[in-house]
Formats: sequence, structure tokens, C-alpha cells
Amino acid sequence: MTHDHGEIDWAEMAPHLEAQAELYAPLYRQALAWLAREVTEPGLVVDVGSGPGVVSSLFAETFPGARVVAADGAAPLLERARARAERLGFADRFGTLAGDLPGALADLDYPADLMWAAQSVHHLPDQRAALAALGGHLAPGGTLAVLEGGLTARFLPRDIGIGRPGFQARLRAVEEDAFTAMRADLPGSVAETEDWPAMLSAAGLEHTGTRSFLLDLPAPVTAATRDYVATSLSRLRERIGESLDGDDRTTLDRLLDPADDAGVHRRPDVFVLVAHTVYTAVRPV
Repeated sequence: MTHDHGEIDWAEMAPHLEAQAELYAPLYRQALAWLAREVTEPGLVVDVGSGPGVVSSLFAETFPGARVVAADGAAPLLERARARAERLGFADRFGTLAGDLPGALADLDYPADLMWAAQSVHHLPDQRAALAALGGHLAPGGTLAVLEGGLTARFLPRDIGIGRPGFQARLRAVEEDAFTAMRADLPGSVAETEDWPAMLSAAGLEHTGTRSFLLDLPAPVTAATRDYVATSLSRLRERIGESLDGDDRTTLDRLLDPADDAGVHRRPDVFVLVAHTVYTAVRPV
């Protein structure tokens, strides 16, 4: 969607985004298996806000007869998406579409039978209008699948032995405030109750289903999972660190210290537990 591409070095971010999507692949596979039961042999699948194309590739795997288009506003991410398609052997039925979304979808050769928008609609000021615009690029009877909400990732027990118990819950509360501020600061932002089935219906689509999917990576975690946790907390430190109270900021800094036995680089109780929710709707025939 229309992220502020001018302030983010997407070439630098790409490896982190790719690693996270690969880690979440078991969750995405569950969601796509569900969609495969809902959508029969789509001819065109569009991944809206595709990033580096990890999920786009999973769509190509799930629907071997479909053409897949990865659409994003960041060209460096689409370069990685194309390279992945080439590496996995389906470049002949894979395309990319660069530009601000959803406007760039006007360049699609024909309407989509299945459109996927994962954690991207909330970056647009008018989410209801965005859903209507996405639906306008569906073929009659086509499906829009929107991944939004769910339960935020948990990495640590309630009591981690340093700082006050309940650290990650407090971190999440500050993160929620930051998200609210981000939405409010979008030019032309429209306040919206986050009732996604109602928003889809208001956008002229017929809500057909809601399902949540779990990623459960228990301790002890792999090195890749540990790197993801450390990177996620480091990015949170950059975004909201100054909004934490002094004690929680100290705790977060200890968690990020590679030399600290209490940090996430070393402690044995690190895990990842997260749920993502997918809402589906169809364009009326």
C-alpha cells in the first residue's frame, strides 16, 4: 500500500522482511490451504503489498495453474520477488506491478480471481475506500482476502526474571498507542471501527468467512527464530523506546544486549506465538 517509501531504505529492509515471511510460512500455508478450499482454480492471483514475494511464491505453489502478480510500491522488494520466482521455477507465470496501491492495480491486464492484502490496508487513510478500490479490480465472483488484526506475537513469559512482570504486555500497550498515532497522522485519515466484515460489506463486497491461523514456535527456538525476535524488539526500541518508562526501557536494552545472559540472544525461554486473522469477501456476480 502507500507506505512512505521515501523514508525507508527498502533494499536494507528486504532481507529482514524476507526472513520474517519465511519464518511465518507455516501460518501462511494454513491460510492458503483454507483459501484453496474457498476459491476454485483462480486464473489470476494478486498479492497486494507483496513485499519481497515470499507469500506470492506460496500462492504460485498453492495454485499451480494460476498467474501470480506481486504488487508493491517498493521496487527493491519486487526485484527480490522476481528473483525468488526465477529460483523456484515459475517465472513464466509470475509478474510484478510497481506503484502506489491500490491505484497501480489499474495496470492489471485483467481482473483478479483472488486478491490477497496482508497487513497493508491499515496503512491507507480511508480503509473502507481502499477495500472498495481493491474489490473493483476483482472479477465477478472473485475473492478478496484481507489479513488484519489477530493477536500480536509474544516472545517471552510474563515474568522474565528482570524488570517488572508483564513487560511485553506493557510494550504492546505503547505500541497500540503508536499505531493509533500513525493512523491519525496519515493525510486524510478516516477514523474507522475495525469491524472488517462490516467494512467489506460497506465496500460493496459479500463477506464470506473469517478464520485465524496460529504460528507456534516453542522454546528452544532455532537461530533464525532467535534472530527474528531480536530484530523485532530492536525495531520496537527504535520506534517506541522513548515512550517506555525508564524501568521498561532498561529491561528492553538488557533483552537486546548480546552479552547479557538475560537477553533474547541467549536466554532459553524465548518462543514465538502469534495469531493472524483473515477475512474473505467476494465481488457479487
